[in-house]
Amino acid sequence: DRTIGDAMDLSHAVPFSTPKKIYSANYSDCHDADLVVVTAGTAQKPGETRLDLVNRNIKIMKGIVDEVMASGFDGIFLIASNPVDILTYATWKFSGLPKERVIGSGTSLDTARFRMSIADYLKVDARNVHGYILGEHGDTEFPAWRHTTVGGLPITEWINEDEQGAMDTIFVSVRDAAYEIINKKGATFYGVAAALARITKAILNNENAILPLSVYLDGHYGMNDIYIGAPAVVNR
Repeated sequence: DRTIGDAMDLSHAVPFSTPKKIYSANYSDCHDADLVVVTAGTAQKPGETRLDLVNRNIKIMKGIVDEVMASGFDGIFLIASNPVDILTYATWKFSGLPKERVIGSGTSLDTARFRMSIADYLKVDARNVHGYILGEHGDTEFPAWRHTTVGGLPITEWINEDEQGAMDTIFVSVRDAAYEIINKKGATFYGVAAALARITKAILNNENAILPLSVYLDGHYGMNDIYIGAPAVVNR
């Protein structure tokens, strides 16, 4: 009933957008899908890390992937369930699909938070801030400060060495944002939804956009046989 209600609710937004069909589907409907986005999983409770969810969510993920693959699906999996890097790797193994057709949302949301936090500090448009949060979507993620620019200038032209504390504060606020949101409202919704919409658009429109996703590394950056957040060219 919940999915039927959601489909009805979303369908009422169609007049404000382009024509499309929104409905509550079955796994069998995945057989000719170009893209399957998986967000299912147990909720992260206050005080839990994303890694604490792995034993619960990997069982859920296997059940979903098995059902989708049984439909004859041969498209792309986009995983958002946490811990996203581990579950993306698991989906690749469960599905048997080529590694290029299994990706995770990675650090796309963390990167958006990073850009927004820098923009707020400098009082500029976040669209003119370019930089990445990389690595695990979780407590060990890190900011690529050396490669961060604002309006084409290195971040060090905007924030000098005397403001190192500000840079540390920006990063910590980004890394811990989900914990704060979970403590206040139980879960994150809108930021990750916007990130998934952006990734989906890049795939379906064959954009060749560069986005920080959970992708398979095979010798890249000295890492092997792992899915982790890294810049990737996104297309069909």
